[in-house]
Amino acid sequence: MSDEQINNQDNIEERSATETGHEEDFAQLFEQSAQLAKRLEPGQKVTTRVAGISGDFVYIDLGGKSEGIIDRKELLNEEGVVTIQDGDELEAYFVTVENGARKFTTLIHSFPSITLQSIKNAFDADIPVTGKVASELKGGYEIRVGKVRCFCPYSQMDLKGSRDAGTYIGETYPFKVLEYKERGRNIILSRRALLEKELEKEKEKLKEILAVGMDVGGKVRSIQRFGVFVDIGGIDGLIPLSELSWIKGGKAGDLVSIGDQLTTRILEIDWERDRITLSLKAILPDPFLSVPEKYPVHSTVRGIVVRLESFGAFVNLEPGIDGLIPISKLGAGRRINHPKEVLETGQEVETRVVDVSPEKRRLTLSMERKIVMEEVDLPAVGTLLETKVERVISSGIIVRIKEGLTGFIPNVEMGTLKGTNHAKMFPVGSLMQAVVLATDPSRGRVSLSRTKVDEKLELDSYTQYRDKVKEEERSDEKLGSLGELLRNKLGL
Repeated sequence: MSDEQINNQDNIEERSATETGHEEDFAQLFEQSAQLAKRLEPGQKVTTRVAGISGDFVYIDLGGKSEGIIDRKELLNEEGVVTIQDGDELEAYFVTVENGARKFTTLIHSFPSITLQSIKNAFDADIPVTGKVASELKGGYEIRVGKVRCFCPYSQMDLKGSRDAGTYIGETYPFKVLEYKERGRNIILSRRALLEKELEKEKEKLKEILAVGMDVGGKVRSIQRFGVFVDIGGIDGLIPLSELSWIKGGKAGDLVSIGDQLTTRILEIDWERDRITLSLKAILPDPFLSVPEKYPVHSTVRGIVVRLESFGAFVNLEPGIDGLIPISKLGAGRRINHPKEVLETGQEVETRVVDVSPEKRRLTLSMERKIVMEEVDLPAVGTLLETKVERVISSGIIVRIKEGLTGFIPNVEMGTLKGTNHAKMFPVGSLMQAVVLATDPSRGRVSLSRTKVDEKLELDSYTQYRDKVKEEERSDEKLGSLGELLRNKLGL
């Protein structure tokens, strides 16, 4: 083959390759264009560039050789000047195919030139429009979308249905067209629908991020009697009242304020019910960890009674630290049915630490005095005592017998009429005689009676009289025996 033939063959192959390449490029572009047209759905947002401006339309590049059109009026400012130029990037929403052209809109920008037809297109394509809150009307707000008057009910303005007009009037927001009726004479908008949609998006993001045990920051949005709602980034979490602080019995409003920025720990997540439970105290130092050192067993402590339950009384020693006095250790000197019989909320008491369990967060106290058997000298049954009133309770009177020992006089042993006001008749510090009815050495308890005092005094008087008579009789016998001896001695 000659050189000329070889060159001709090369040129033919080159042109063939070039033509084949052009055919492939065209096929690829055609396929991309077809796929794009197939993919586009009403309301779909695209980010694109301006390909040209001609007549009543702005042409946008959809990739390959595909183009879409936007009504030129949408992109005019108040002076009627087009606000964009070739090559500018913008966001647009696909509306429909009209006369073979794919039509888009930028209604989200809400320029004054928006027409009723534009809003109708937005309604059909389910795309948002931007409007300005012009004024408050009965039942809602007047919204201006360009020069078109629309209406937004109170319930559709935000997620809470707020009626605080001052917050919204003059502000511009995106809205969804809920209703388009009577050829545009009745247009209902909703901002809430878009907020809920954004909230769902945020929720989906959070589902991938949040996990139990994670620490998250948030802003206090609402304070209720049962806890605090915190916005943790598009979704609310609840801090129950019990998780706000180690201090029990406080009010949520005394611990945090609306707008406070908090760091909390996630305790529970329930996406099905859209519930996230948070804890503030979980990231705060636990005051109970210092209890074994500050309140060792056998130490004497003072505190305030904060709660009475059927099983005992809770005593607050310091913020965040409560101890329990079991009902069996209230030291009343008798069996009681409820702590309210001997204590009342707010009362200051002196107690003794009998057990500490940091693992169970348990601090057990006792109002019973520490009994050391060899040091306790309980009075004998039947002994008449001089006592001093220490406390008056509903079931009787607790009296002090001596240092470190008290006794209990039940109402039935007081010797007073039923319904007598013992607190008034026997104020604290009053002296009172009482007779020992029974003792319990194992618990250091003494039961007393006031009704037995007169009986005891009479018995003591009789006993003294009887002893005196016996003594006199013995004296007389001694004298008689001495006289007989004298007479015998003298021989009389």
